[in-house]
Amino acid sequence: MNQRFKRQSAFVMLAGCGLCTQAADWSDTAIGYRHGTQFREPFNASDIKKDIFFLTHANGYKYGSNFFNVDFLQSNAKDPAGAGSGNGAHEAYVLYRHTLDFGKVSGSDFKMGPIRGWGLTAGFDWNTKTDAGYNSKKRMWVLGPTVSLDVPGFLNVSLLQLWESNAPFNSFTNTSTPRYRYRAHPMLSLAWGIPIGTLPLSFEGFANFIASKGKDEFGGDTARETNIDLQLMYDVGSHWGKPKTFKLGLEYQYWKNKFGNDSRGPAGSGAFAKTPMVRAEFHF
Repeated sequence: MNQRFKRQSAFVMLAGCGLCTQAADWSDTAIGYRHGTQFREPFNASDIKKDIFFLTHANGYKYGSNFFNVDFLQSNAKDPAGAGSGNGAHEAYVLYRHTLDFGKVSGSDFKMGPIRGWGLTAGFDWNTKTDAGYNSKKRMWVLGPTVSLDVPGFLNVSLLQLWESNAPFNSFTNTSTPRYRYRAHPMLSLAWGIPIGTLPLSFEGFANFIASKGKDEFGGDTARETNIDLQLMYDVGSHWGKPKTFKLGLEYQYWKNKFGNDSRGPAGSGAFAKTPMVRAEFHF
């Protein structure tokens, strides 16, 4: 892992944590690890093994809530770090969302039928990756309404507008692409964490259904994208008298047309990943 990558990753992690530090009514911070052997990358038909370390923080405050997550991803050599490299690529992916709760701001109760509340969500995605062909530098802003449904735990549904850009660098040709802005496009996003009865189990995850973002930076058409991540987590800490502190579980990711690359086109089967994983997380 080069020094520039380390500096960028550390800066974004600290910046994101700074956004989350408010006078919180509640908060949850977790560090964790997940592992899978069937990851895919566009234009690469190989099954890729990845080790992913992550930091997650969520909190609620007087007027809404914050969510911050950073993943550090290390691939094996099937996803090489550069042209001719025998090492695997590494990546940092950062996501931040803030939801302003209309009920809390106005002091009114917006609960109605299956709806617990309404809000406005804003945030960003940021990534940097060193790999053999693309070396992504994604930057994306998001904004749109969120509905919280009245279920055990939580289930949030958001309709977000996305403003995304990238400035890749091809290590084979040493070609740097100027930052390119895709067409603004919508995403239907679901996020949930639902306990399963009285068992120390929870069903967690997210689902993103993303419209085409127009032409890519090379003039090709992009495709509609589906990214669904399902987790079944067991609360091991409940057996030690410390519930919700240590969780183990299974995770499954279904990602079709990854990053907008059409799996029926030149990106091939590498743009369609079906990835089982194991997952562990410690909350404090």
